[in-house]
Amino acid sequence: MLTAEGARRRVVVVQPYVPGYRTSFFDLLQARLASENVDLEVLHGPAPPHQAERGDAASCACATQVPTRRLPVPGGRPLLWRRVQGRAAGADLVVLEQALHNLEAYPLLLRSAGRPGHAPRVAFWGHGRTYTKPPSRLEAVVKGALTRLGSWFFAYTEGGAAHVASRGFPRDRITVVRNSVDTAELVAARARAARPGTAEFAEATLLRKRYGLSEGRTALYLGGLDTPKRIPFLLDCADRIAAELPGFRLLVAGDGADRHLVDAAANRPGSPVVAIGHTGGAGTAPLGAVSDVMLMPGRVGLCAVDSFALGTPVVTTDWPWHAPEFEYLADGRNALVAPDDPAAYVGAVTALLRDPARLEALRTACRDDVPAYTAEGMAARFRDGLLQAMERDQRNPHAGT
Repeated sequence: MLTAEGARRRVVVVQPYVPGYRTSFFDLLQARLASENVDLEVLHGPAPPHQAERGDAASCACATQVPTRRLPVPGGRPLLWRRVQGRAAGADLVVLEQALHNLEAYPLLLRSAGRPGHAPRVAFWGHGRTYTKPPSRLEAVVKGALTRLGSWFFAYTEGGAAHVASRGFPRDRITVVRNSVDTAELVAARARAARPGTAEFAEATLLRKRYGLSEGRTALYLGGLDTPKRIPFLLDCADRIAAELPGFRLLVAGDGADRHLVDAAANRPGSPVVAIGHTGGAGTAPLGAVSDVMLMPGRVGLCAVDSFALGTPVVTTDWPWHAPEFEYLADGRNALVAPDDPAAYVGAVTALLRDPARLEALRTACRDDVPAYTAEGMAARFRDGLLQAMERDQRNPHAGT
């Protein structure tokens, strides 16, 4: 895409930080935009403290870390100021996180509204609504007003897009990106884990021997170990399931602030818990190969996509604070959603593990859903939305946001 003067276009995306699961998406998006004569730069800060403990911060070729100030708010979320104004000044479009605590958004929006000189348009990328906590009425109103100042909106899911549209944002300026991770390597590695003679098959065999894993009696937890994931609930239920199903084991792959709870449980004599530590990418394929289900009683997010790639269905609860990707799960088809009660959850898991035919049906649906949620598809949809947003601006450069 070229301007009337023949110059290349430029897009800046501002992120809190770049987690490892996002690097492939940005690489794919950069390549797709480059073929349209559009440059991409991702500006980000360091991983916030609650995320840094997960150990998943990364970078990519188009990413630049900028100075960031954290301003504490008593009893609330810190305000953040990222020094992005200089690098964003010459961009055609700046995509910001949809969040009230990002202070750099406000001067960028003011400049965009007035359009002095070459001030960039501002778009938002986010959940669409507050999924993971109860918002105050004032917060919801202000967030909606802020969002409507954007020239475009990139929604994680259909549900988020519908919410933004219901609050007055034009539906023809919303792109649903289907938030995902790069599963191509994981899908291939998981297939190899089922074939004798491969390294993945050998590792899966070793896992079974090392931890005494049995088919129909093994579960996997995959993700961060922190408060939203409800680790105490998970560990309590693991003990209860083991009492119902002798030989049951729970493999816990992850890291975070609650890692000590997992380690303590794993070190207890007779415990069904096995602490694996942080595992990412294709390295999770052998874990999926030896596991029957993925236990996730707390927040379901991108683990939904991992469960499809691994063919290991999620068993979760109807807890109200799941992330947007919970929308990818269909209870009884590719996942199981139990009542938010330990006894009910344990009952749902044990019943499923005792029903091989039902479990295989869920696995089949997981594998069928893999093509719908990929980093390649997400990058293609994001690129299309960016091009549409810039084309709209080029056709009507004096329009307000």
